[in-house]
Amino acid sequence: MVEKKTTRTPVLIWLIVSQLLALGSLLFWLVMAGLSVMAFDSGESPEAWAFVIAVWSYPIWPLGCSIAAWIAYARKKDRLAGILTTLTFLPVLILLLVILIGNRLM
Repeated sequence: MVEKKTTRTPVLIWLIVSQLLALGSLLFWLVMAGLSVMAFDSGESPEAWAFVIAVWSYPIWPLGCSIAAWIAYARKKDRLAGILTTLTFLPVLILLLVILIGNRLM
């Protein structure tokens, strides 16, 4: 009986590339996290708190997805690892959609 060996290299490359991109997004987040405190310039409000908490909680998403993706990869669940590492871009895609839809409505 011939066993078909599948290579895991493409998944490994995608894990590394996508997580380097996620790391790059954290550099932009660092700037935005520093600027987000200006939401309190006009005083404290629930909207300001919601904005700051949303901005500051962003790193939890890529960090959690990255850890889960590497665990899935270690357990040889390549498809799940690829999906989880791709999910790190979901908040950025949602933000872009909100901006595009908001500009169309204006």
